[in-house]
Amino acid sequence: MSATKTITCPNCGHGIVVYSNPVPTVDIIIEYKGGIVMVYRKNPPAGWALPGGFVDYGESVEHAAIREAREETGLRLENLRMFHVYSSPDRDPRGHTITTVFVAQGRGRLAAGDDAANAGIFSLDNLPQDVAFDHAIIIGDYSSWRKGEDKGLLYK
Repeated sequence: MSATKTITCPNCGHGIVVYSNPVPTVDIIIEYKGGIVMVYRKNPPAGWALPGGFVDYGESVEHAAIREAREETGLRLENLRMFHVYSSPDRDPRGHTITTVFVAQGRGRLAAGDDAANAGIFSLDNLPQDVAFDHAIIIGDYSSWRKGEDKGLLYK
């Protein structure tokens, strides 16, 4: 079910149906120096998050992941692979997004940039308290997967 609204064309006066569709995003679990990289967001919603962002028009999700990781962390990615897709309509308080989550190894020097006010390396058993979006769930699923406890991530 997609939400729609009708606006009036300023030239001819006819109604135009505008669809409200979920927006594609990417998030990246970057394995780096024995932990995973998280960024503290400059913009609302506040909190620590996996590096990521919106997919640009004409861009593949793989390229978006590489771009967002570089912009927010300064790191290059190696061995990029898709982990899972998360699509709960309430996963982002700004609106309905669908994220493709990737896992990769980070290379280079970690430095916060773009939308990131800070960047840090966290072990899976010592995550920050204020985690944004549904990223605590994503990291929990990743942790289970790393331990070989895959809980049927193909569909939740």
